[in-house]
Amino acid sequence: MLRKSRLFAPGPTPSLPAAQAAMASFTAHHRTADFKALFQQVLADMKEFIGTKNDVLVLACSGTGVMEASVSNLTSPGDNVLVLTAGKFGERWTGLAKAFGCHVEELNVPYGETFSLDDIRARMNSFTRAVFVQATESSTGARHDIEGIAKIVRAQGDETLLVVDAITGLGTTHLDVDGWGVDVIIGGSQKALMMPPGLAYCAVSERAWKSMEKTSSPRYYFDLRKERKSAAKGETAYTPATSLFAALGAALGFIRGMGKGNLTAGREELVNNAELCAEMTRAGAKALGLKLYASAPAAALTAICAPEGIDSGKIVKEFRESFDAVVANGQGEMKGKLFRIAHIGYYDYLDTVGILGALEHVLAKVTERSVEYGAGVRAAQQVYARTRSGKQQLVGA
Repeated sequence: MLRKSRLFAPGPTPSLPAAQAAMASFTAHHRTADFKALFQQVLADMKEFIGTKNDVLVLACSGTGVMEASVSNLTSPGDNVLVLTAGKFGERWTGLAKAFGCHVEELNVPYGETFSLDDIRARMNSFTRAVFVQATESSTGARHDIEGIAKIVRAQGDETLLVVDAITGLGTTHLDVDGWGVDVIIGGSQKALMMPPGLAYCAVSERAWKSMEKTSSPRYYFDLRKERKSAAKGETAYTPATSLFAALGAALGFIRGMGKGNLTAGREELVNNAELCAEMTRAGAKALGLKLYASAPAAALTAICAPEGIDSGKIVKEFRESFDAVVANGQGEMKGKLFRIAHIGYYDYLDTVGILGALEHVLAKVTERSVEYGAGVRAAQQVYARTRSGKQQLVGA
């Protein structure tokens, strides 16, 4: 039978057709009035998408590039920093901070878990230069309490900064960046913004900008002050990924359309869409007798434990071989133990029902056990039916 290649992994995610078309057709030079107009509009729209009045920068790199930039711009060698780590991407903060000579204190919790606010408070002191954390730990599917963490950091005063990797959190999670006092929040183009990898972005608080003038870690391409100065003139400091900016403009226009002309409302609808699809997926997995991996599940993705005695790699392989569908295996020590289904960006009700229907066949094949066909789909349908009269708007609706 005909098979379509479909992405259900937490990034790259399915691309918006309008973004693909814009990217393919854009040819303007980056030092022309046409690109300047696009660039300025994108930066203004990104503030609304993130939900901030702070300066927003968009760089040609992966999300890890801006993670590195936040460390190199906000710390000096020997600074004390606190890394909250509960998965592979929390561990990435540790590696980055050590690479720039920081003295790293880690608060570790087991994979799939989240942090006790009391434990975080106990690790904080007046010498803590910065706290690094994920909004969503996409290696485990866990959601962290950024509001609660921000209250603890802000109680330390303006000298301690909060840096949040929200690469899979933005567009899937309700975040009050300015209200909570997040100093740097980071996102990536290949997640909720429904376009290919290649751009990463961040919103930076005034506290963080002031702090940069006192830090001494080396930086050149990732000197955020250079980008801020150029952006004020409607330019980038270096050659931008022009076609990706065109795609970004189209994606932001689509999200604005979800909000009937209001980009902030569109962002809320996009988040509600992820929350609903995640709730449907969790219900479907449980109805099939599967266990969720994360104690506080995120809306960006659902991490599902493999049935006992089954390597999750077999499940991932069967999705690809039977349906040409890409789901993600576990990472590191979680490889073989779980698989991850994403609900990020250009992903809707029919995608959710389809992947659960496919999951039923995959389980029947790899476990060689009786599977009640329709059980997972029915549970998801029941979730959808309960919320249908609400205000959630599915992507593309």
